[in-house]
Amino acid sequence: MYSRTTRNVKITVTPTYLAEQSDPKEHHYVWAYTVHMENLGNEKIQLLNRYWHITDGNGAVQEVRGAGVVGEKPKLNSGDVFQYTSGAALRTPSGIMTGEYEMENEVQERFTVGIPVFSLDSPDQMRRPN
Repeated sequence: MYSRTTRNVKITVTPTYLAEQSDPKEHHYVWAYTVHMENLGNEKIQLLNRYWHITDGNGAVQEVRGAGVVGEKPKLNSGDVFQYTSGAALRTPSGIMTGEYEMENEVQERFTVGIPVFSLDSPDQMRRPN
């Protein structure tokens, strides 16, 4: 579990390797990740856009931008929680993800909330001693 709080919005991400959807022989590795978003502040906010920066084990980068998350633009009052699960696929048995959400408050002020850097690890990756 990975957490980060920005401007009273706590983002917690829990990645899970999906062995049943992965095919290491074909260099296809799949993860689900669950995002738990909590409004710790006093203002009502809405998630407008997302940005993901995904780096595989070889250093190849994918960037994903779009409106909302999983087809929604959730609104969170003070104390509210929103949770969703999505997925990512890589050609390597490990990688990392990070990103940010663009939010807007009641007075239409936009701000960015950071998503913590989190690791995508499969049991198929080669372990190297440090």
